[in-house]
Amino acid sequence: MRRQVPYYLVALLAMTTILPVLAEERATPAARGESLLTANCARCHAVGRTGVSPHQAAPPFRTLSRKYKIEGLAEALAEGISTGHPDMPEFVFPPEDVGAIIDYLKSIQQQ
Repeated sequence: MRRQVPYYLVALLAMTTILPVLAEERATPAARGESLLTANCARCHAVGRTGVSPHQAAPPFRTLSRKYKIEGLAEALAEGISTGHPDMPEFVFPPEDVGAIIDYLKSIQQQ
C-alpha cells in the first residue's frame, strides 16, 4: 500500500529548501561582500567593524582606507592580490564579487 505525504510536509520541505536561496539572492551586495571576506579572509584579517586581526601583519579591513583608495582595490581583487603580508595567499574574485566586496569595504571604513 502506498502512503501519501501530507501536503504540509511537502510545503515545509519546500520552504526550508527555497527560502535560504531566496534570502541569499535578496541580500545586499555589501552583505554578500561581507560573507565573501569572512569566508576567504577572516583567518588573518579582522573583517568587521571591530576586533583585532588574528594575524599581526594583516590590517583590519575597516582601516584599509588609511592606506588605499577602496575603489582602487577593485583591480587587485579582480586580477589577483599577491601582495599584502608575506604569507598571504593570492585571491582572484569574479567581477560581481569584486563589486560586492568594495561595497562592503566602503561601508565599514573608519575615518
